[in-house]
Amino acid sequence: MNAPVPVRDLRLALVGNPNSGKTALFNALTGGRAKVANYAGVTVERKEGFLTSPAGRKVSVLDLPGTYSLRARSPDEEVTRDVVLGQRAGESPPDLLVCVADATNLRLVLRLILELKQTGQPAVLALNMIDIAQRQGIDIDIPALSRELGMPVVTTVATRKRGIEDLLAAIDTLADAKAEHGVSAWHAPSAKEIRDSHREAERIIKIAVLPPKRPDTWTGKIDDVLLHPVSGILILLAILFLMFQAVFSWATPAMDMISGAFEWLSAQVVHYVPDGMLQSLLANGVISGVGSVLVFLPQIMILFFFIILLEDFGYMARAAFLMDRIMGGAGLHGRAFIPLLSSFACAIPGIMSARVIDQKRDRLTTIMVAPLMTCSARIPVYTLIISAFIPRRQVWGFINLQGLVMLGLYVAGAVSALAVAFVFRKIFWRGAAEPFIMELPAYKMPDAKNVARNVLLRAQIFLNRAGTIILSMMVLIWFLSTVPFKPAGAPGPAIDYSFAGMIGHWLQPLLAPIGFNWQMAVALVPGMAAREVAVGALATVYAIGDGQPGQLATTLSNRWSLPTALSFLAWYIFAPQCASTLAVVKRETNAWRWPIIMFVYMIALAYIAALITFQVASRF
Repeated sequence: MNAPVPVRDLRLALVGNPNSGKTALFNALTGGRAKVANYAGVTVERKEGFLTSPAGRKVSVLDLPGTYSLRARSPDEEVTRDVVLGQRAGESPPDLLVCVADATNLRLVLRLILELKQTGQPAVLALNMIDIAQRQGIDIDIPALSRELGMPVVTTVATRKRGIEDLLAAIDTLADAKAEHGVSAWHAPSAKEIRDSHREAERIIKIAVLPPKRPDTWTGKIDDVLLHPVSGILILLAILFLMFQAVFSWATPAMDMISGAFEWLSAQVVHYVPDGMLQSLLANGVISGVGSVLVFLPQIMILFFFIILLEDFGYMARAAFLMDRIMGGAGLHGRAFIPLLSSFACAIPGIMSARVIDQKRDRLTTIMVAPLMTCSARIPVYTLIISAFIPRRQVWGFINLQGLVMLGLYVAGAVSALAVAFVFRKIFWRGAAEPFIMELPAYKMPDAKNVARNVLLRAQIFLNRAGTIILSMMVLIWFLSTVPFKPAGAPGPAIDYSFAGMIGHWLQPLLAPIGFNWQMAVALVPGMAAREVAVGALATVYAIGDGQPGQLATTLSNRWSLPTALSFLAWYIFAPQCASTLAVVKRETNAWRWPIIMFVYMIALAYIAALITFQVASRF
């Protein structure tokens, strides 16, 4: 009796075009459990998960960045090429490739698959989104496609985990049959070879893909409206308008509950903890500071809910198409829309996603203006000032005035980003932007579990910041606002004699022309760590100064003038109040020059905008 052949561990890589459902397939295979790091020497993320195959193999799954070709033109595509070809130092090529394809659009991915075949790597094709293809009446001859490509073909619906067992079985079968060999020599194809691969892809399409029996007229009809130069723009503006109305209207009950909970907690501390340093630390530092930031969590979750929902539906690519002409006029590449849109959530992933832009000058321009987009960290600042100074009432009977002001701040950030991009292109990189070519994904119903998972993930990230950066900054602000103690018999509040008071009074003359008082000066300094820290810092400083915690919005409405509040909003549209963003710019550009330029130009814009706003508003 022959002894069973032991199975060996396996490394496989997922390769495919952008928007092919590759990450959804990665989550379906690994259960969403992944280790995320950076590839050595570059800033492109490396996502690796693990599973056990039906044959008992321990399989390492690598989710490679999306690419259209091994002829890499962007940093992301270079990583995919180097990993597939085994050209990364200290890293062997994967044992097996899983080519992920959008079943509704095979033409582009076939060209990539033909390039991958030249490497000699064993591969299996996962035809993802097969349910959408079937609804559109697209008839794919699976055996013919497998025969022509010379690889197994498996149909999957990654978002619903359909076809995963068949894919794992194909992986095991291919691994059993795999002989030990290296990767074949691969060279960048010539123009003739590219034309030949295009013809080969067309030949396979004609053999294996039949025209739809039921042509998908709905996608065309919807796109006729959503991509129309007039109705499309109006619908995009309406969607943005709805988003920011919802941020205020829907979030109010949850915000009131969180605010009430922290007020109750503060009252309990004041009641049960004896007067002294500990009571002040807990009530004025931790609870007043952190609570004043956490109250904005519902608004952040609502904003992310809309962004994730629209992305899953397939609308984001349409929005990029609509914005291409406007962005091109400012000198931005059409592909910059996705990084800039990501920056509405946070500038850091927005800057990192600029890697998908091929040309270095277009990539740098996008990086330099991404922080001007209104990130979620600005929401606590904007909401605080709006709730304190803008009345909660309806305009024209149905429009929330506070939501309208919030939308105006977002528009101001976006317009300023376009203007700065135009100036950058004129100063640093002259020449026209490249034409924008992008595949429009098929419309699909968002998966409720995926939307909920991603919204909760964003909430977790925000809470982690609250539990680390914000909490530590609040304790520091409390310490600076308390020590040294007020001398016996000295006039005025104790905070005037603290380190925070000294720093604030020292900076106040510099900020007086823009209407900032010394408490605002104190808040700006720790606010460099993260924008939302400024809200907690103001809560701590005013709580200590007044001798008790309270409603920060009420305190500001009593202490600040309307010109001062408007000046503070103008400052936060432009100010680089995020050290992490500057660090990521340094990492992405591999030079100190660009984060320094970013810091200087944004501080200058912030001061000028706040100065003009305060001086003009003071005259009315």
